[in-house]
Amino acid sequence: MPFAMVRSAGDVGATAVSQLLFGEDFYVLDISGGWAWGYCGHDHYVGYIPAASLDVATEPSHIVSALSAPIFSQPSIKAPAIDALPMGARVAGQREGDFVACPIGYVHHRHLRALADHDSDPVAVAERLIGTPYLWGGRTSNGIDCSGLVQLALGLCGVTSPRDSDQQRAIGKEIDGDLRRGDLIFFPGHVGLMVDGARLIHANAYWMSVTIEPLGDVVTRLQPTYERPILARRRIA
Repeated sequence: MPFAMVRSAGDVGATAVSQLLFGEDFYVLDISGGWAWGYCGHDHYVGYIPAASLDVATEPSHIVSALSAPIFSQPSIKAPAIDALPMGARVAGQREGDFVACPIGYVHHRHLRALADHDSDPVAVAERLIGTPYLWGGRTSNGIDCSGLVQLALGLCGVTSPRDSDQQRAIGKEIDGDLRRGDLIFFPGHVGLMVDGARLIHANAYWMSVTIEPLGDVVTRLQPTYERPILARRRIA
């Protein structure tokens, strides 16, 4: 299973609060009625996932750096693709020619990087996801929300981030001067990354996708509802 929705209750109709990607740890506190209750290892987010999605823990060696990485049945690009892993998923495997051989199949090495290596620009990571549909609780190119985009982009750059935007406001330091690429902008219940001094990239429910637009347009859109649209401006480094 490429990912599992983390839900607020043990029911398929319950609100999805996050996603657990393949290879990420989940610490089980209880299993009942086909649902495992516990917390995600990477951010300690609590929720329920289908017990059937659990597997034996392995030590990952690689992380998916492409938007989507096909899993081939054999080490050949002509072999059937049996599934696909999302960006940020983790696998354990050894290099065999152009592929990494994993227990679930073969993944092309160009869709992966070593887990110990990191991207250097979280905005560049986020830009790969432009056009991704907005999905509450999402963390993949199938659907993603605002804080999921920030968490995924920072995570691929080696920066550990909480899951929700209000928690993410503790990252970095407050900015007094001009904005620059990579700065985090926090709004009521929302967050985005500055592409440069004037434009923001964010997963938003207004456009229902990951988009780049002028920060001023976002502020103007929010002003009729919020007296103070921007709550915080933070810089990681």
